[in-house]
Amino acid sequence: MQRKLTAILSADVVGYSGLMEADETGTLERLKANRTKIFDPHVTIHGGRLFKLMGDGALVEFPSVIAAVNCALAIQEATEKVETGLAEAKRIRYRIGINLGEVIVEGDDIYGEGVNVAARLQTLAPVGGLAISRVVRDQVEGKAPCMFEDVGEHSVKNHERPVHAFFVRAAVKDESADRKAEDVRRLSICVLPFANMSGDAEQEYFSDGISEDIITDLSKVSALSVIARNSAFAFKGKNVDVLQIARQLKVSHVLEGSVRKAGGRVRITAQLIDGARNDHVWAERYDRDLSDIFALQDEISEAIVKALKIKLLPEERKAIEQRGTDSVEAYNLYLMARQNYITGGEGDGRRVEATIRISNRATQIDPNYARAWALMALSQTVLRFIHGKGDDDGLAAAERALALDANVAEAHAAKARIFAENGRHDEAAAEIAAGLRLDPDSFEVNRSAGLLSFKQQRLEDAVVYWEKAAALVETDIASLAMLMTCYTALGNSQAARRSAEITRARAEKVLAHDQNNAQVISWTVAALAVLGEAERSKEWISRALLIDPDNWNARYNFACDSATYLKDADSAIDLLRPVFTNCSSSLLDHAKVDPDLNPLRDDPRFKAMVAAAEERLAAEANSVSAKS
Repeated sequence: MQRKLTAILSADVVGYSGLMEADETGTLERLKANRTKIFDPHVTIHGGRLFKLMGDGALVEFPSVIAAVNCALAIQEATEKVETGLAEAKRIRYRIGINLGEVIVEGDDIYGEGVNVAARLQTLAPVGGLAISRVVRDQVEGKAPCMFEDVGEHSVKNHERPVHAFFVRAAVKDESADRKAEDVRRLSICVLPFANMSGDAEQEYFSDGISEDIITDLSKVSALSVIARNSAFAFKGKNVDVLQIARQLKVSHVLEGSVRKAGGRVRITAQLIDGARNDHVWAERYDRDLSDIFALQDEISEAIVKALKIKLLPEERKAIEQRGTDSVEAYNLYLMARQNYITGGEGDGRRVEATIRISNRATQIDPNYARAWALMALSQTVLRFIHGKGDDDGLAAAERALALDANVAEAHAAKARIFAENGRHDEAAAEIAAGLRLDPDSFEVNRSAGLLSFKQQRLEDAVVYWEKAAALVETDIASLAMLMTCYTALGNSQAARRSAEITRARAEKVLAHDQNNAQVISWTVAALAVLGEAERSKEWISRALLIDPDNWNARYNFACDSATYLKDADSAIDLLRPVFTNCSSSLLDHAKVDPDLNPLRDDPRFKAMVAAAEERLAAEANSVSAKS
């Protein structure tokens, strides 16, 4: 038996089972082409040896960690370029993990701790990304064109100590010495999230909104390439090196700034930095009345364009000046409502009602504010179908939004949810397709697409959309909770753990300033259960039930956790009794397809509760029909 220290690369195709189910022939052809033209050639070029091929996965050894990292980055970049033209749900994408460790060699095969850790790191990696261990980071830092994001320690099966993991992103090679002059001045920009300097975390929604609007404005300038919101917001709250960001994202310029909002005044500072020379191209501080916010945003966008020596076309200038509303009050309310919608999830009925009230107030102030109508439509849909409250299903508000602005993707997301809840899945799918055409990076559309796929029990497809949603909004926990469910049902325990770890990290940030948020606690319970912390999970359930005993969605989630992760059918049944006595038809339909409740399907008590709930809902529906 031979032992040696070597670099191991573990790669796996994301959502392979779903790809095969949707199009077996096409998937096999694309995967074969990828391996023939991209994966295998890059392994050879970088001196690697493929020692195990497992259908959708591969294990490769390399003589050095630098070669392994360079190979992984090259594979991911080349794969992304080839797959760009395909629909999101059809793309071949890899997760890759790299470790340096001791392995056992038997013939042509390699196994042992070094391989196990690499495989664990692979499950932690983002879609299309790369995760490495600390020892690899230490060896590679400063020697390969990349930068690192510390994602903390993670447990590994049969490994005594947790592994400290880092995500790796490619950086642009320094070609300044020999690039042509026009290449040096290729104009592209990353707008970093503006810092909230208001001294009030509750004002975060406003600084985020300003940043997003500047990204949107600059995206309307044809001569300028703008980094997408989710990529830029990955740096939120972090101490960053502007030059590193410019290299990593391949941009010529970086914009950073801060927002201070107090009373009726707003102060915005902004500075535009040359990513190649680290020079300040432009900087300014604005101190204005809040009522001037739209004019101020226009000034900032136009100042940036002027500093970059870009000539705005008349139609571009007009597009920048169109904000969907002329009312600062309506705008501020919309930003507040959307932040509430995103961070509160959909399981807390009171937060959903608050989002409706705030959105409704925005539409009262400006009846032509399409985005506010779309957000109200989504929230009315959630309240009606998930919480069984309210008479309005959101369709009228969604139609109003589209009548005002046919390009509001979120309105299509709302219509998709309404159609899906009524069993009109083909129409729901058409609305999803329309929304994705308008904005493939819409959080709301990707969330709705995931829910439709889940209803149709297409879990592999649901995973793709929820992964996208969770990446788009750094405060989204609901999508991660659904990813835990899907990955567990698909038998991918490592991916479930990865989702659980991210869930716990995001939930901790929310609970730090909102410790009684029962919905977020319910997601924390699931994460702890998935991670094997059963006793802590049970403690959190008890705490949440004391805080909010009538939160049926939280109770439902606790029942799912008890049934699937804690293996406690009796507790799950006890938790479900009041839920099924009070639940809406939507929640009951969800329960019928939810794989988390599969351990209870044959339990006579569960069958009786479902039958009673069906009888109650049918009687309620008949009563409503008789009155009408």
